[in-house]
Amino acid sequence: MLSIFKNKPTLRELIPNDFVDIHSHMLPGIDDGAKEINDTKNLFEAVKQIGFKKIITTPHTMTSVWENTTESITDAYNLVKSSFPNYVVDLNLGYASEYFLDENLIKLANQNKLLTLKSNFVLIELSFISPPIQLYDYLFDLQLKGYKLVLAHPERYLYLHNKKEEFKRLKKAGCQFQLNLLATVGYYGREVQEITDYLLKNEMYDFVGSDIHNMKHVAAFGNKIGCKQKNNLEKVIEQNQVFL
Repeated sequence: MLSIFKNKPTLRELIPNDFVDIHSHMLPGIDDGAKEINDTKNLFEAVKQIGFKKIITTPHTMTSVWENTTESITDAYNLVKSSFPNYVVDLNLGYASEYFLDENLIKLANQNKLLTLKSNFVLIELSFISPPIQLYDYLFDLQLKGYKLVLAHPERYLYLHNKKEEFKRLKKAGCQFQLNLLATVGYYGREVQEITDYLLKNEMYDFVGSDIHNMKHVAAFGNKIGCKQKNNLEKVIEQNQVFL
């Protein structure tokens, strides 16, 4: 008798051959991602084999931690472009930044100095410890400047897990949610995976990202997905095509 249950696929098997990734840390030497130019090359080769068609890589910009600027990120991109032109073409490499939401980001926005994913889409992240007191003021100010907000990995903010109404409030405040794909294989722990399922079930995600920093992250794409919302996950992956 055939089993009515099918084996869960690996995350890698769910990645289409035209996948667009909008969140990663593959530029060398400017944040906690690729350390050297050869690390960048190895990551490019690995994700190309998985099926990535376009990469918008997004180094951190965070006051007193990763003091990146438009110039430092552009310089790192140009180094990669001159070193590995074939990969840049094959992966349609673009670059933006993952901005930590604080007063410095508001200043940069007021100076029109943000590197966006596309047009006016800006990738932002919150503290993993606690949200800023001025959270909703900051969100309002950024939208007043004309930006569309893509909130990175909302499932990873543990302080929201017991306040599910805050996810809805963030959506109403203008945040589009970007799922970290590795959350679906339990990479960040069971609790994060459960919240991922909750957000998928309630169709609260808009986009996905790899958030790849290193080859360990790449290897995790070979793990089986643990989330229950496979169909909704595939739909969200497809929605990244707007950035192609």
